[in-house]
Amino acid sequence: MLWVNLRRGLIVSVIFFVLLGLAYPLAETGIGQLLFRHQASGSLGKNGSTLVGQQWKGPQWFQGRPDGDDPTATGGSNLGPRSKELADAYKKRVAALEKQGITPDPGLVAASGSGIDPDISPSAAYAQVNAVAKARQLPATQVHDLVAGHVHGPQLGFLGASYVNVLELNEALAAAK
Repeated sequence: MLWVNLRRGLIVSVIFFVLLGLAYPLAETGIGQLLFRHQASGSLGKNGSTLVGQQWKGPQWFQGRPDGDDPTATGGSNLGPRSKELADAYKKRVAALEKQGITPDPGLVAASGSGIDPDISPSAAYAQVNAVAKARQLPATQVHDLVAGHVHGPQLGFLGASYVNVLELNEALAAAK
């Protein structure tokens, strides 16, 4: 009797392993690749993933949130509103933005909660238009229109806030003549 129950348990385990450990994940991967190839492959553009914030060096590029360069270091700093270290970091970021001719925007001064946010608010993007246009020697209206063309509205028209993906915007900026 013990061997019969052990054999049944082993057969059921193998069946569920094949179904749930192999067949189901392969089916989900196949469906994802078939219907959502771009997203299932990491939402990769020619310069990286549009889902991970990147640092752009120089005034000729739109800047994202002041998160670090390491995409594996996710998470916030956990510094509170009374933290002197946080206040000093904000003052330093504001001074750096003003030095570049950018009006400091909260989205450019405060780091994201995840540490890898690829998006900024439209106001943060518009705050950089004149500095980027000057650095690239482009008309400010052309750069402004480029930003306007990359503003994504809330999902389903009401979920969340409008945003601009910095990687997509900088790729379009690189292609601008």
